[in-house]
Amino acid sequence: MEATAKARYLRVTPQKARRVVDLIRGQQATEALAVLQFAQQGASEPIYKLVASGIANARVKAEQLGEAFNEDDLVIAQAYVDEGPTMKRIRPRAQGRAFQIKKRTSHITVVLASGEDLPAGATRKGR
Repeated sequence: MEATAKARYLRVTPQKARRVVDLIRGQQATEALAVLQFAQQGASEPIYKLVASGIANARVKAEQLGEAFNEDDLVIAQAYVDEGPTMKRIRPRAQGRAFQIKKRTSHITVVLASGEDLPAGATRKGR
């Protein structure tokens, strides 16, 4: 069973979000939540909410299919960050010049799978 959670147009740069996502890829979902809860990066809070949403999505999907659900069996099979649209702003500079500020956004996707249903390319860290 797979469950997906997506966050779009997140106001964090993709480069910074990828650093956090790389910490949790391949881990158990409950371990990933513990790592994200104490991570210092600013992107860890929205990614924490995203993983928690993925767990809730898996619970709902298991109830619909009539399967047994166990949070400890869920593994983060895929987690990736795509670049969203960039907002461009102008900052006044000396002698009438203008400097462009790029406010980048991200689209983050997390795919949770139960331990026995891992895709072919996914590996479990720490096991």
